[in-house]
This record gives sequence, structure tokens and C-alpha cells, in this order.
Amino acid sequence: MSTVESKAVVGAGVNRVDGPRKVAGAAPYPMDFDVPGQAYGALVQSTVPAGRIVRLDTAAAEAAPGVLAVLTHLNAPKLERGPAGGLGVSPPAPLQGDRILHYGQHIAFVVAETQEQATAAARLVSAEYETTEPLLDLMDPRAPQVENPWGMDHRRGDAAAALASAEVKVEATYETPDNTNNPLGLAATLAGWEGDRLTVHDTTQWPSMVRTQLATVFKIPESSVRILAPYVGGGFGMGLRVWPHVILTVAAARQLRRPVKLVLTRPQMFTSVGHRPHGVQWITLGATRSGDLVGIDHRSVSSLAMEDEDYEPFAAGTVFAYTCPNVFTQDRQARLNIPSPCSMRAPAEAQGNFALESALDELAYELGMDPVELRQRNYADVHPVLGLPWSSKALRQCYEVGAERFGWSARDPAPRSMRDGNWLIGYGLAGVSYPWYAVGCRAQATINGDGSALVRSAATDIGTGTYTVMAQLSAECLGLELERVRFDLGDSDMPAAPQAGGSGLTAALGNAIHDACKQLVKLFVDLAAKDSGSPLHGASAESVEVTGGRIHLAGRPDRGEAYTDILSRHGLAELTAAGSSTPASPDALGMALSGAFGAKFVEVRVDADLGLLRIARVVSVIDGGRILNEKTGRSQIVGGTVGGIGMALFEDTVTDAPSGRIANGTFGDYLIPVNADVPELDVVFVGEPDRASAIGTKGIGEVGLVGIAAAVANAVYHATGKRIRSLPITLDALL
Repeated sequence: MSTVESKAVVGAGVNRVDGPRKVAGAAPYPMDFDVPGQAYGALVQSTVPAGRIVRLDTAAAEAAPGVLAVLTHLNAPKLERGPAGGLGVSPPAPLQGDRILHYGQHIAFVVAETQEQATAAARLVSAEYETTEPLLDLMDPRAPQVENPWGMDHRRGDAAAALASAEVKVEATYETPDNTNNPLGLAATLAGWEGDRLTVHDTTQWPSMVRTQLATVFKIPESSVRILAPYVGGGFGMGLRVWPHVILTVAAARQLRRPVKLVLTRPQMFTSVGHRPHGVQWITLGATRSGDLVGIDHRSVSSLAMEDEDYEPFAAGTVFAYTCPNVFTQDRQARLNIPSPCSMRAPAEAQGNFALESALDELAYELGMDPVELRQRNYADVHPVLGLPWSSKALRQCYEVGAERFGWSARDPAPRSMRDGNWLIGYGLAGVSYPWYAVGCRAQATINGDGSALVRSAATDIGTGTYTVMAQLSAECLGLELERVRFDLGDSDMPAAPQAGGSGLTAALGNAIHDACKQLVKLFVDLAAKDSGSPLHGASAESVEVTGGRIHLAGRPDRGEAYTDILSRHGLAELTAAGSSTPASPDALGMALSGAFGAKFVEVRVDADLGLLRIARVVSVIDGGRILNEKTGRSQIVGGTVGGIGMALFEDTVTDAPSGRIANGTFGDYLIPVNADVPELDVVFVGEPDRASAIGTKGIGEVGLVGIAAAVANAVYHATGKRIRSLPITLDALL
């Protein structure tokens, strides 16, 4: 089957189809849902970081007005840990013992008739602890070490020997702190049981996974669990796991036989839904005098909770970022008395890229070579490990277009050489090679009797534009106007879909929708082909095109008929088809699967006397394959860039030692970029459709953030001559 590609639908900067509901306040987010008879939950959290509970007094709370139940480890149901999923083993089930593993651990759950009653009663719960000395320092030799559980350490050639004999060598240590995801919408869960049937509204980026996890924990069939998340107000990775507060809410609802709703407070968001882990990285680069990389050694250690299995291999991206014959990477984790880390936008790559691209900048200065030239010289034309051509790669074009738009040629390479009055001006750049990721996905497409279409899948839209781009793609594949297509998501009863995360949803879901629509058109053609009264009698799916709500012979718009005519003549109210996508294989394709690539160019200004740092402009040039919507695509890169500015200059989740308390767990204390911190952002897309995907797209949700921190740090060095290797870059470091 061939289709007529309509540039007015796919690729165009179409406004968000869900935009009107959002600006009108009519889009229901998880915390907006209420059901008759619901009760309200409030958490009680540990005030020590390590030890065990020796006494827990709940009498005053239980006697408080409106209180229905107080769950603790003494009366909570025994629950199994959820199964391993795409991101590893699920967090431990809550209230299963008296051990305290971190400050802010849930030790009780109060349920009352109103939110105010639950909150007030939670304050009446008192606990006494037998404390032990907490492990809070990443470099503490006593911290238990975890060695590469996913087998992603890499060795090719002999990096040690190559570095020992390298003509030029750079060796440095880089540090990135804890950052906390902090979407504007608070995490919320509303759980209700009808017999053994469970319905949950949850702030999740992955309804299908939540369904599987809760079914296992509560020992019911997956078919008895329904997860609803039609709108999610951001997530940045926090919605990729089933957190203990979700399980507590479900358990309380089952015990009380009435719905229970919990909305986390902002301080609880800092201890309950993950964070980007703290990490230290050691990099050694060796090169010839002409700038050819001969050896790379990249190692890291990052923080991990005491009983969790989240894993972020900081050094993994270094394996394929540049061509180099001798590479060694190693990632380790240290178990600490901290809340569980988790994926945060551009997990692992955000941190690893900061170290690698900063080190490359240091090497460029050591060589006296232009940083763009150094990266181009070590460009990986084929995958460095597989030796296969990339399914698509336009990183060279990213450098070239970015340098021209930014005006890189005007850069005086000497540090502290460019000024505007008292402002020191610095130019910096970073290359980005984001890894490919995809998992299987399913979708369903229906043409109704009135000629409209309904396409569905159990995905989520966390603000990325999934509603819009999937409606666009469906309209193109079915030959319909965009207004005639409705795309539904956010319901685990729909065909299973992967998470909105890892830059993998658009390709997986888009390919499943492409397949579903193709199968649906084939059903229509098969009906018409057997009908002697149809203009399509004898036609095949390969010989037709679809446009304007009609199927017609390719190149013969006069030989065809509308979907509605085919349905009417066969007495059908609708016709439905299922579709799916499976991850591509390098062996089968003979190509290395390509994620997104990019180049980031940044100008900073630093007050020579006061150390004030301002970002003046950012140019991001992105190879994301086929861009389905220029407007939402640009929005993704802009949002990621703002997140990168936060990582570079502001964000630092501070843990007080020895209490283990998050010292800045509010929006008043946890600094993030505001409008005045964000300059004009220039975004350009380059490249061709990716050959590994039926729809040609590559995810771009993460690539917008990656590289910003390194480009800022490199620009700061150019402006000031001070090499900052620890984030965030603050005023005191520049004085």
C-alpha cells in the first residue's frame, strides 16, 4: 500500500490538539480526579536516615476527627516486591518492616474523611528510633559497591597502553550533584476497588507497566487492573516507576473498601519519586599531536539507595560517541542512605556528556586546536563497536550548520580575550550522541460509519505532544483531515505501549500506528476488491492510495470510493484493525541503530569583577530523523535546553549531613531557571528520515538537554580561563 504524504499534516507546525482543553483548564490531570465517597491519605515520614523504629505511637492519630485508618509496618498487609521491568527491579514495597533506610521514608499512612483531617492526624503520629550512622558520602569507602549490573562496561583495544604512550594526554575529575525532577504538577494517586477490580488514576509515564506491577503486588490478574493517565503535567522520569506511595494508596483503598486519594506535598516530591543521582567521573583522553584520539578511559561512581536497583551508566555513551581504537569504560554505584534515585531527563547521558565534552574541550586547548575541528576529526562515520553504518547520522551537518548560525568563526580562541565593557564573553560547544532506544508497542485504529477515525494506545502524553503528532500521523496514514481523527491514550485497557521516556515512545508508538492504519486500509481494500460493484474491484493494498477519506488506485483518483461507502454497502458501523511494532535489529538491517545527534553552541557573559554569569544565547542543531511536528519538536528542544541550563547553573539537591534531610526541598530553596535566566533559543533540525523506522523518526525528548551543561562550562572557560568541573557553576566558583 502506498499513501499520499500530506505536508499539511505531518511535519507541519500544527497546534496541539489538546491545547484548547489545557488552556481552558478542562484537561483532567491525576490530582484533579475525584470520585464519590473517596477518602484522603497523608504520609508520615522518617526523621532519621538510618536505623530502625523501636516505638510508633498512632493512638492520637487514630482518635483524631475523621480518621479511618493508620497503616504502619505493624498492621499493613504483607506485599511482594513488584517484578523487574524495563528499568530494572521495582522499589521495595512499603511498610514491610521496622528498618529505616533514608530520611523521608514512609513509616505510616493516615486515611481520613477530608484532606485537612488526614494531614492534621499525620502530625500526631510519633516515632522513636534506634539510629545507626548513615552512609551519605558517595566516596565513603564503607559504602557497599555495586558493579555494573546490566553488563554495560566496555573494553576495546588497550586503553591503558595507548594512554601511557599518547603524545598528548588530559586527565580530569568531574562531579554532578543530585537533581530532583520537580514537574509543576504534584504526584497524585486515586485508587478504588470494585470487588477484585482495581482502577487507579496515577501520575505515571507508563500505564501498562503500572498495571503489571500492581497486579503482581496485589496478586490479581492484569485484566483486573485499569490505570488511567489521560493527562500528565510533566514527569521528567519520575513517572517511570511504581513508587511506594502508590502501593500504599491502593492498599488503603482495598482495606477500607472505598476510594482513597493521595497528593504528595512539594517537600515529599524530593524524597518519594526519585532524583538524578550524584556522580563523580574520571576521564583520561590521549591523542596524537594532530588531534587523533588514541585512548579513552572513562569511569564513574554514582549514588544508589540501600535497597534499590536503579542504574545509570554515565560512561556508556562514550563507547560510541567518537572513533577511537582503545576505549575503557566502567560504571559503579555506591549504596547510601538516600531516597531512591531514578531516571531524570536524559538519564546517564546528561552527566556522562558533561564530563566527556568538557574533557574534549580541555584536550582542544592542550592541542591548540579548534574544538569543532577536534570533534570533526574524530567523527565516527560507522558505529565504533559494531563497525556498521548508522541508520542515519547528520552530526557533521549539526556542527557545520551550528557553527555558521552561531558565528563560531568570530571566536578568538584565547581565554579572556573577548569582552564587552566589563563583561567577559565566552563561546562554548558540545557534541551530542544520544543512544537509540525502543521497545515493542501496540495500537488500534478504527474507521467509523461517518468516516471519522479513532486511534488508540495505552501511552501517555507528558507534555511532549503525543496526542498531536500521533493524530497527525494517523491522519496521514488514513488519508483524512486532521480534524477527522481522534487519538486516545492514557488508559491501560488500550493496547499496551511503552513508557514516555528514553526518547523511545514516538518511534515505537508511531510505527505501531503506521502498522495499524496500514492493516485497516487493507481490510477496506479486501472488502472492496471482492465486490464487483466497487470501483476497487480486484485491487490490492499495494496498488492503492488514500486521500480525502477515499481509497483509490495509485495515480487514478477517479477510480476509488470513500470509506463510508464501503462500510454502508457492507452494512458495517465501523471497521477496526490492530497494529504493532517491534524493535529493529542491527543484524537484520545491516545498520547500527541511531538515536538522535546534536551540536550545542552557547555564548556566556561573565562580569569580570562580580563573577555574575549570564547565558546570552544558545544554538541547538538537532538530527532527530523525520520531525513529525516542527512546532512541538522545537518545543521539546527548548524545554530540554532550559533543563540543561538548570543543570549547569542552578540545580543541586542538598542533603544535610548527618541528618540525611533534604535541606532545600521546596521551590523557594531549590533553584531552577526562570524567564530572566533563559535567552533567545535558536533550534534547527537537520538530517534525513531514519532508515530503521517505518516512519523515519528518532526520539528527541532527551537530546535537547544533553550537552548544554558542557557547552556552558566550556564557554565559561573561554570567557574566564577558569575550568569548572563541578556542577552547578555558581558565582563563588567564578570569583
